[in-house]
Amino acid sequence: MSGGRHKIPVKSPEELRRMRAACRLAARVMDAVAAAVRPGITTRALDELAERMIAAGGGRPAFKGYRGYPCSTCISVNEELIHGIPGPRVIAPGDIVSVDLGVELNGMLGDVARTIGVQPVRGDHARMLATVEEAFAAACRVVRAGARVGDISHAVQSLCEARGYGVVREYVGHGIGRQLHEPPQIPNFGTAGSGPPLPAGATLAIEPMITLGGNAVKVLADHWTVVTQDGAACAHYENTVLVTETGCEVLTVAVKQPD
Repeated sequence: MSGGRHKIPVKSPEELRRMRAACRLAARVMDAVAAAVRPGITTRALDELAERMIAAGGGRPAFKGYRGYPCSTCISVNEELIHGIPGPRVIAPGDIVSVDLGVELNGMLGDVARTIGVQPVRGDHARMLATVEEAFAAACRVVRAGARVGDISHAVQSLCEARGYGVVREYVGHGIGRQLHEPPQIPNFGTAGSGPPLPAGATLAIEPMITLGGNAVKVLADHWTVVTQDGAACAHYENTVLVTETGCEVLTVAVKQPD
């Protein structure tokens, strides 16, 4: 694993204070965008909603301008896995819509993704959406100081493949905090006990990515949008977490604001 050759950053208490704030803002924006996903809305309108909310919260969209990316969110539909560019596409009944967004606030970052089913949701789609969220929960159960990156990878792979889903190999989770991508890389497949050990105070973006078909993907001509090679529907679920001595804390959780 390439992340294993580099030291995993540990965040100071002050950095964690700022990072929690960035992650809470990211979670609030995600909740609002997910609630706005419905037939008739365009992916551009969802992106504009996210950008307005991030700015109103004092943050900056972490994706906009990153390696030339043009928008504040990635919005991917059906067979699109990740990095879909928002635009004029209109959401239709039965679509599954993946929204991925990052927030920078006071120099620290948070990253979160959800895949939302638009009614009427097909049964196999609903089961996949439930499984990708359960895979994240399974990963969290093995995270603690001293656990290995491969423990996370194995937890995701074993659960998803046992249920017949394809587990994407080419794209991985990652460390996050001072930068959008930090060591380590966190594949969604691998061997328990392998890879670098996790220190307390590390912050990670854990993001299972699964498909209803094979695990092969390709990048479209826009040089961003990643789709399944076989055209199968797919799902993506992500949170930013903090490694502790005894487990992990999910940071991308919205806190109700006082009236």
